[in-house]
Amino acid sequence: MPLYIRDDEVDRLASELQLLTRAPTKTEAVRRALRQEITRARAAIPLRDRLARAKALVRAMGPTDPDFDMKAHIDAMWGET
Repeated sequence: MPLYIRDDEVDRLASELQLLTRAPTKTEAVRRALRQEITRARAAIPLRDRLARAKALVRAMGPTDPDFDMKAHIDAMWGET
């Protein structure tokens, strides 16, 4: 869904950013700025919290199979027996 911003200051800021970053369009300038801000915001989340989320995702996948043989699995994927 398109994003329409009808604010003169935001338009001015987008134009300034476009010039400063030499982006081909205001849309590209805003895209880059949003990606950069998302990266910065994610990095600001404490490592402990990021690891807790990763561990929760792993737990949600269910228990591991202690008898699973990763080497045999990889060999089978490559057609080796």
